[in-house]
Amino acid sequence: MRTWFPVVALALPLLTAAAAAQQPAPDPFVFATPTRLTYDREFPALHYERAPADNRVVRLQQQLEAGQVKLAFSPPRGYLDSLLKALDIDVSSQALVYSKTSLQKGLISAATPRALYFNTDTYVGYVRQRPDAVNAQIEIATLDDRLGQVFYTLDNTAPAGNAQSAPQLRRRTVTCLSCHDTYELSGGGVPRFLLMSSYVDIHGNQLTHEYQILTEDETPIKYRWGGWYVTGQTGRQVHVGNLQVHDVQELVHLDQIRRGNLDNLDGLFDTAPYPTDKSDVVALLVLQHQVTVQNLITRVNFQTRQALAGKGGVGGLPAARRKELDDWISQLADALTFANAAAITDTIRGSSGFDHWFQAQGPHDGQGRSLRELNLQDRLFRYPVSYLIETPAFDALPDYARERVYTRILQVLRGEAHDAPRPAVPADDLKAAVAILKATSPDFAHFLATHT
Repeated sequence: MRTWFPVVALALPLLTAAAAAQQPAPDPFVFATPTRLTYDREFPALHYERAPADNRVVRLQQQLEAGQVKLAFSPPRGYLDSLLKALDIDVSSQALVYSKTSLQKGLISAATPRALYFNTDTYVGYVRQRPDAVNAQIEIATLDDRLGQVFYTLDNTAPAGNAQSAPQLRRRTVTCLSCHDTYELSGGGVPRFLLMSSYVDIHGNQLTHEYQILTEDETPIKYRWGGWYVTGQTGRQVHVGNLQVHDVQELVHLDQIRRGNLDNLDGLFDTAPYPTDKSDVVALLVLQHQVTVQNLITRVNFQTRQALAGKGGVGGLPAARRKELDDWISQLADALTFANAAAITDTIRGSSGFDHWFQAQGPHDGQGRSLRELNLQDRLFRYPVSYLIETPAFDALPDYARERVYTRILQVLRGEAHDAPRPAVPADDLKAAVAILKATSPDFAHFLATHT
């Protein structure tokens, strides 16, 4: 079992090229030289310090600068509602976390949880601000097709006077990466998104170090969502969300203090300042899967590009380095095919409408089928291949990595992979998954045509 930690803390500037000329004095937290970033020493082929160009946040900043999109500031949430709309993020994705895991941790508690919103590649973190706040920020993380996880903030204060300049989505590096790459100090780390489950009190403070885990797809549901609110139905399946305790002694009688199967959170705190009174269990499950896979995509991207730089192809790699690379690629392929995924043992139902919004995103084949179709009875998704294989970040992986993942997926879909437990899938759904991939992923369709 791997180590298992809520998404997003976010850290400090370097912005889009279009906005660079309008930036204020350099942020003192940004490294003056690229070599101060560990990635630039260990993965020089990636150039993580360069300005990102292939992500949703960069494109939004360019639209803001061009006047094509405007963000409206509207109390009490400031830019949040307008930002979510501009980033194509639905409020039904809202997940509320009250453990103190953010740059603005002093504002987080069970009464004022941090709200997280997401779509397929971008995450927005919002913390309610005090009336006298002068440094209010919205935290943003996104998956750049080439650079992996990159982090931004947006000042969430009312524009001064008749200010006409566009709001700035500022890139953050150092402070965010101090948490968003906890393996960096031992070498070989890469940026990643983080989800944590931890016992905390009503003030959001950690109660015990004995239960604090970084969660992944394989983390059993009974260990998930400590420090999070959870709405919706999980049947007889228990978890550690929604706990509101004052001291560690209350955890001795855990079964007596659980709050499961809540349709909304109105009875636990004042939900009026938030866009919705939900923290949807289906959104939380999809979020966990998405983060797990995206972290592996970034790991494979960094490792493969660095390994192949200047080697003239995989044939030039030492055998040990090639095996290390293949091990990372195998982990990604397993995550994309739900190997070792935590079991779902009772029907799950959401409460926010996230399930409908998520499934509608597609892409769909000619029969209206999509890899986003949910099951929620004995597994998370209906089909045995993740929708994340259809995303630009996966498409941007080096050919060697993509082709090895495709080879593994074909084994799974043909029933030839038996080395790791996967949810049982009917034969018709295995066949349908191949048809969906052929219709929605031109790269996979080409691979299939040339390797079968």
